[in-house]
Amino acid sequence: MDRKAKVEARSRRKRRIRKKIVGTIEKPRMCVYKSLSQMYVQLIDDTKGKVITGASTLSNEVKAGIKYGGNIEAAKKVGGYIGKKAIDMGIKEVVFDRNGFKYHGRVKALAESAREAGLIF
Repeated sequence: MDRKAKVEARSRRKRRIRKKIVGTIEKPRMCVYKSLSQMYVQLIDDTKGKVITGASTLSNEVKAGIKYGGNIEAAKKVGGYIGKKAIDMGIKEVVFDRNGFKYHGRVKALAESAREAGLIF
């Protein structure tokens, strides 16, 4: 599978997922993006079209504890950090948006560590 076909397949999966899930201010959408070297996650209120908060392997709090941003350990740190940040803001429940990525590896590690931090989804 060449790069263009791979990106198009993820884009189709993303559109299929986004038809079904919507984030609100009470239960925002937790959107995950991964590149080869970094992990990003945002809590989004789709009713207003606003990002409530976000975290990534480039955040100062997360970056201090990791050597490389593109592995499972880094994903666990980001998930734990966004979970703690959301709980501090009073957000307990979210809707998980894997953004067309398969639910394994780094995406799964991020989700599980966010659950351990106290988020419900």
